[in-house]
Amino acid sequence: MPIGGDDVIRCSFCSRTAHEVTSMVAGPDVYICDRCIHDASGIVRGDLQPYVPAASRVGRGGAGRPQRMRPREIKAALDAHVIGQDGAKRALSVAVYNHYKRIESEEYLHAYDDVEVEKSNILLLGPSGTGKTLLARTLARVLDVPFSIADATALTEAGYVGEDVESILSHLLQAADYDVERAEHGIIYVDEVDKLSRKGDNASITRDVSGEGVQQALLKMLEGTVAGVPPKGGRKHPEQSLVQFDTRNVLFICGGAFDGLAGQIARRLSRGQIGFQLDDGGPRPVNPKDPTLFRYAEPDDLLRYGLIPELIGRLPVLTALDALTPADLRRILTEPKNALVRQYQKLFAMDGIELVVDDEALDAVVARAIDLKTGARGLRSVLEDAMLDLMFEAPDTRAGTICRVTAATITDGAAPLYEERKASA
Repeated sequence: MPIGGDDVIRCSFCSRTAHEVTSMVAGPDVYICDRCIHDASGIVRGDLQPYVPAASRVGRGGAGRPQRMRPREIKAALDAHVIGQDGAKRALSVAVYNHYKRIESEEYLHAYDDVEVEKSNILLLGPSGTGKTLLARTLARVLDVPFSIADATALTEAGYVGEDVESILSHLLQAADYDVERAEHGIIYVDEVDKLSRKGDNASITRDVSGEGVQQALLKMLEGTVAGVPPKGGRKHPEQSLVQFDTRNVLFICGGAFDGLAGQIARRLSRGQIGFQLDDGGPRPVNPKDPTLFRYAEPDDLLRYGLIPELIGRLPVLTALDALTPADLRRILTEPKNALVRQYQKLFAMDGIELVVDDEALDAVVARAIDLKTGARGLRSVLEDAMLDLMFEAPDTRAGTICRVTAATITDGAAPLYEERKASA
């Protein structure tokens, strides 16, 4: 029975009719509109924002256009979660913004009907632990578009054990709640793409089904094609019904650590003369451990690494992430919204304990993480090891206690300092 005593379906909370809202969820004699759902979820999260219906969002370019975040707004959102890597953030912000301008240009800019804006897929280069996957996950949170992360290491050429390349489209389709049209305007992040490099330059009697074969299968998908996608994922079989998925408007962001590429770039930059001494003004050796070496990567370097020329050509935007410096690692511990120290403070606060980490302890964590050579991931490894005994004892510690972690706790495994919280006057 519609709420309100008439034949019109109304929201049980705000009494709006079904014609006044975008969608309505029905229950046993109860209805709730999308506006009330938004307000309720905002109250639970504590970050209530004004509701703007998707169909009536107005951008700065004129009435009726969807409102998209500007590059500066996207970068600001990335800055709140990722330390450093300004170049990569700017490139991602511009690429995402231009991607949706490209989609909307067919509808709004009739003066340029004869100009077709091509898609600019992105390749992120950087050592392990520099924030490539974190940038992609943060984009997923700040953008109102379907977004999926695929692992290239699980892909194989069609007909072999593993996942078909089309499975990455299945993940995007699932992220869009099986709305094909919405999924066709989404973003896919392909992680570990460097693991697809050819195993060698020499011809082999065996097929490279998880390397070069996957690169070749990705070509048409990156450029734009209509692919048959299993709606539930998995491998395709003849009797299965497939969803036709057009990838022309899907933005692909590929990322990889490219281990060994820095040394290759250093050798190219320091190519010099044959002999024992370089002339004045000639090329000088380049340190292969320079954290900024990936900025000088060129397509030829990727070709020597093992990517095929066709794949390199379909990833025209090369963006480098620098290796993290000790100062960057120190900031990662405390500055981002989801900083590691804040995460542990929240865990201890749930047991009624206030966790305090001294500056000297933070410096000790950074020093040990640098020795691990795993980037920002090393910080969590060090903290997990140091906090294990503390977290074991936390449930049995009196509520209201202050637990102070010192440098000795990190380096020598010494017990932290406990003190009672002073009662406020």
